[in-house]
Amino acid sequence: GDSLRSIQASMRDRGFTGVPIVEGGRLVGLVSIGDIIAALDGGWIEEPAEAHMSRSVVVLEDDMPLSFAITYHQRYRYGRFPVLDKSGTLVGILTPTDIIRSLLVEMNREVERLESRLKENAEPPGGETLRLAFSTVRYDFENAGRASGAIKKALKDRGVDPAVIRRVAIATYELELNQVIHSVGGTITFTLEPGRAEVRAEDRGPGIPDLELAMREGFSTADEWIRSLGFGAGMGLPNARRSADEFSIESVPGRGTSVRVGFALKPDST
Repeated sequence: GDSLRSIQASMRDRGFTGVPIVEGGRLVGLVSIGDIIAALDGGWIEEPAEAHMSRSVVVLEDDMPLSFAITYHQRYRYGRFPVLDKSGTLVGILTPTDIIRSLLVEMNREVERLESRLKENAEPPGGETLRLAFSTVRYDFENAGRASGAIKKALKDRGVDPAVIRRVAIATYELELNQVIHSVGGTITFTLEPGRAEVRAEDRGPGIPDLELAMREGFSTADEWIRSLGFGAGMGLPNARRSADEFSIESVPGRGTSVRVGFALKPDST
């Protein structure tokens, strides 16, 4: 394998502070700037990297949310993290600069979404149709529940029966979470009109190949790390259906899924 000297030259020329060591696409270790300094000080800079590289490497999976990477950087204080796919193959390196760049892009997008919602969600006079729209982002667990919370408040402000509010909030939260876990992102649209409330959840894929199986309680395709957070138990769609007066679901693999839940309101609820 390459010597520490050749890796030092590569790090110097390209401005790297760490280089992953790979065999057949599999990560076997990492050489950091600290390893290079130790080699220069100890006199083994000409020796193979395999003999002195760091073998205990903390890694990220490529489908983990960015919040995990932020937590890892705070916990371990490393300058970089190798990123592996599901097969264990190295697919990239994540640095604090990458995280900051992504956060800035997402902050700009969030400002645009907020401005859009402020225009769309202006509440009409009582008795007229109220429509609220929210976006969801894949693996954004921190904001899962934002739509259900806002809808719950809107219903409460309009004097809707608390039992109905509870059912609407449960169904909405389950649909939000379902999008966050299983889709690439989508929208939650709420419509309130005299005598009726409706929530529509539409995502952009990947779609559900077997709807009957997806509606079975306990069936889940969530990754193990998602389950470790307490999500992905396979109860989302069944709970949404159980909470609603009306339920329908359509899905096209490769295109996306649309779920509609409807609720009857008491005559004095608007």
